[in-house]
Amino acid sequence: MARPSASYQGVALVAPVTFGYQRYSDHGASWFIGRTLAEMIEAIGIQKHHVDGLAVTSFSLVPDSVVMLADQFNMSPRWIEQITSAGANGPIMARRAARAVQSADAEIVACISAGVSRPGGFRDVAARFSRDTIDSVYPYGAPGPNGVFAMMTRYYMQRFKVTREDFGRICIAQRENARHVPHALMQKPMSMEDYLQARPIAEPLHLFDCVMPCAGAEGFLVMTEERARSLQLPYAVILAADERHNAYFEDEIQIRGGWASFSEQLYVDAGLGPGDMDFLQCYDDYPVIVMQQLEDLGFCDKGEGASFVRETPLTWNGGGLPTNTSGGQLSAGQAGAAGGALGMVEGIRQLTKTDLDNHVTGGEVGLVSGYGMASYNHCLATSATIIARGPR
Repeated sequence: MARPSASYQGVALVAPVTFGYQRYSDHGASWFIGRTLAEMIEAIGIQKHHVDGLAVTSFSLVPDSVVMLADQFNMSPRWIEQITSAGANGPIMARRAARAVQSADAEIVACISAGVSRPGGFRDVAARFSRDTIDSVYPYGAPGPNGVFAMMTRYYMQRFKVTREDFGRICIAQRENARHVPHALMQKPMSMEDYLQARPIAEPLHLFDCVMPCAGAEGFLVMTEERARSLQLPYAVILAADERHNAYFEDEIQIRGGWASFSEQLYVDAGLGPGDMDFLQCYDDYPVIVMQQLEDLGFCDKGEGASFVRETPLTWNGGGLPTNTSGGQLSAGQAGAAGGALGMVEGIRQLTKTDLDNHVTGGEVGLVSGYGMASYNHCLATSATIIARGPR
């Protein structure tokens, strides 16, 4: 069990914003980040100079950085952070910004993750994703993340006797969730037949196992509870949070992620258990990763993910474990690194009842988890946080 974390008491998460989801865009990452910041501060009625902390994540911001954004936005923050953990960035931004607010290093921190999309752009990003990719993967003809996750998926299926229909249950449930979310790019209902007959991409992965790259941004603000109450804002609080990097590097092929190393302590810190979660917002670049999070976060035992999704409804109104209530990346789209904050923003939105047609009934507490920077055979960054509705 991991060492207990200090409390996040006194910190509020407010102003969840999803901005600009579209298949392609000529705008750069700084434009998406700036527009998201503008929407957040307008939504709660503050001025830009009140935001004195800025945390960002974006693959497509290069060659600019967070400090260059401060210049472009005419801001003078006293705390900045650039998160490089991709799909794990949402919970990581929240916990690090919370610590900055607790220590009075910043009063209000804007946490924003964004990505852009142009024809052929995803191929270029995948080809130069990391030095390992450039030197050790592409020279051997491996087709980007689809090839890597095809290997992980096949290994997991063989080891635990999982079928494509089991993964299909995840994808179909998330598509149903997406039908109630205006910004989701894929809202056409999907049947099991649709899922199974979709064209193959990299066996055993087919079309609907893979995310659709797009442009967009996700953001939220972190401040003190006192400040949130003074602004009369609904807010969420952090009950527990943790992150782990390069966990289980000794595993030949990933069947577990870093969540397994800290999830037990996460629940202890929160004073809750998996059965107390009203929803799960987990990273979903491929359905096998959703299934591994269900296991590693304690909703079922290792190898029992398939049984769990066969028996447990995953839709927002199904009465089971509402999972990725925005549709997740598999139906909303993957806006680059913004996919790592999509679950965090949706979790805050559920708890604050902000701009929702898909309220989870009785949603008072939920778990958000992240996953990013997959190497050839395993993931390098994992994160999770338990958040709850703030006092009214």
